Amino acid sequence: MKIALLSYSTKPRGGVVHTLALAEALAATGEDVTVWSLGRGGDDGFFRPVDPAVRLRIVPFPDGPERETVGERILRSIATLRAAFDPSPYDVVHAQDCISANAVDGRCVRTVHHIDHFTTPELAACHERAIVEPYAHLCVSQSVADELTEGWGIKAEVIPNGVAYERFARTEPEARDAWRSQLGRYVLTVGGIEPRKGSLDLIEAYALLHAKHPDVRLVIAGGETLFDYRDYRAHWEMRAAELGIDPVVLGPVPDDELPALVAAADAFAFPSLKEGFGLAAMEALAAGVPLVVRDLPVLREVFGPAARFAATPEDLADQLGQALAHHDPVLRTAGRELAVRHTWSRAARRHLDFYRSLS
Repeated sequence: MKIALLSYSTKPRGGVVHTLALAEALAATGEDVTVWSLGRGGDDGFFRPVDPAVRLRIVPFPDGPERETVGERILRSIATLRAAFDPSPYDVVHAQDCISANAVDGRCVRTVHHIDHFTTPELAACHERAIVEPYAHLCVSQSVADELTEGWGIKAEVIPNGVAYERFARTEPEARDAWRSQLGRYVLTVGGIEPRKGSLDLIEAYALLHAKHPDVRLVIAGGETLFDYRDYRAHWEMRAAELGIDPVVLGPVPDDELPALVAAADAFAFPSLKEGFGLAAMEALAAGVPLVVRDLPVLREVFGPAARFAATPEDLADQLGQALAHHDPVLRTAGRELAVRHTWSRAARRHLDFYRSLS
């Protein structure tokens, strides 16, 4: 079977991590897999090495004019990928996001990772078409599949993400010690500073936590995005200054350094307001790190007895404080047992079964 997986970026975002891991697992079964993506900012490859069994097609996507709006960038992204991609050689075309689904005019399988609500007209239209036009749908959690059914009458197959368990569970002590030497004790979050990630709530929570645990830092990693969150970031920075706190903002972390950064954390915060699965949080569980997540139905579904849940900044501060003070061995064991069950090889087999059911 010839399979094309389409993504909008080469940067380390959750959907891109998913795409590469799925592609490698599908190729490991002997399938012919090609990943197509836009190469933004001069990228000619992905943020990490990819198994050579997977073919890569990176479509150049140079930076636009200085005053290019988000909407204009979305339309240019769709047009650029559409002009480069020929679906005819493939048995399955599988789009992982709204840009790539629009680039093939909906003639694809689509994984809906989560439901967004955009105000930019071009992005809202892109999102809607990428839901209603594909001929088959996948979701990474039942909660998102239920949203698709309730909002659009669409039935989606649910195939959860895998996780690179060994990569996060077996980090080198020297690498963990290097992060601890640099940062001391810290609460980590991965995903950058943006509205969907609940970044403003997190600094409110950290200010409360810091009053009781002044030796614990807040560390934020990640942050590559197609969207423009400069106003939100400016508000976040202003609020942090008002609260008298100084979070450590690492930005994107090299892929080979990320597992040790996660494993060295004293707790992992995941206060997202909207998620489809929570891959970064599952990686934290694989590393044996105490996890505190937003109390959302989807995160209850995915993390169940393996995480602490918080609905408000006050709750988040309280639960992080408990995680720092009491490393619960029951939660730690439950987290690792949950993470180890989520394998990419199983996800790949289920994807293949789904692809074959469509023929």
